[in-house]
Amino acid sequence: MTDIRKDSVTLHRVDENGAEQRLDNYLVRLLRGVPKSHIYRIIRSGEIRVNKGRAKAETKLAIGDELRIPPIRIAERPSQESVPGCEFPIVYEDDALLVINKPAGVAVHGGSGVSFGVIEQLRRARPEARYLELVHRLDRETSGLLMIAKKRSALVKLHEMIRNDVPQKRYFALGLGSWPTNLKHVKLPLHRFHTPTGERMVRVDADQGIYAHTIFTVQQRFQGLTLVEALLRTGRTHQIRVHMQASGCPIAGDEKYGDFAANRELQKRGLKRMFLHAANLVLPHPLTGEPLNLVAPLPAELTRFLDTLTHEA
Repeated sequence: MTDIRKDSVTLHRVDENGAEQRLDNYLVRLLRGVPKSHIYRIIRSGEIRVNKGRAKAETKLAIGDELRIPPIRIAERPSQESVPGCEFPIVYEDDALLVINKPAGVAVHGGSGVSFGVIEQLRRARPEARYLELVHRLDRETSGLLMIAKKRSALVKLHEMIRNDVPQKRYFALGLGSWPTNLKHVKLPLHRFHTPTGERMVRVDADQGIYAHTIFTVQQRFQGLTLVEALLRTGRTHQIRVHMQASGCPIAGDEKYGDFAANRELQKRGLKRMFLHAANLVLPHPLTGEPLNLVAPLPAELTRFLDTLTHEA
């Protein structure tokens, strides 16, 4: 990818990662640090040229197209220099897809008070990588399998699969209390909203909510706690966390939807994080169709905590 200089006109050749992508979306990725409003302004003004002609934001690009990019002010990113390059435990990798085992406590990307996350650290650690993009998200407190696309064609196909609920995602979660014996399918609509302080939250809402379906299977019962496997049939924000809360069994250590007093006691007993782990991912490879069955074992700190619990009589 051509380096973009803010003080001169740049001619940039579109590679395979830009094929069939809209001009505006391509420029947002290419011109990291430039406000979207500015990108749309220079497109509308005709300062961006595609093969020497004016183009619209929705213009679809092709491999080999030449973009003329005017002198442009890219926000200085001194913080980028301070992003520590980091490789994470690799579960699967080829030339199109990278799947890592994300540790708890690490955001997947910068923003909302976090200066950097997994994707920025990977890009820093792999300066030669031409394309690294998150396929989906995991909450900062959640550990486990996270997909990163190494080609745009893989990203597009994976997003299509996610829209059609093709990947099977299984999580392990430890719930506070006893999970109801007869409750397996939780189908409660979820609505995202912001609190007056700007915090993003999700609640069950029959009127405004979007359909969400989680299949729960009890793995082990302990005194006052239940280990469950959660199979996502849809992929809504905070779906497992809110479905478990609404079912009377919030996730142990969940500071957003959990039982705060109980969490303080669990911290004293050794649980220092939310007990939610993305353990298994089953899907066809986005480019070859090869079946993938990827596993991230339960982290040692969660296994150790389970070993301290007393099984239900």
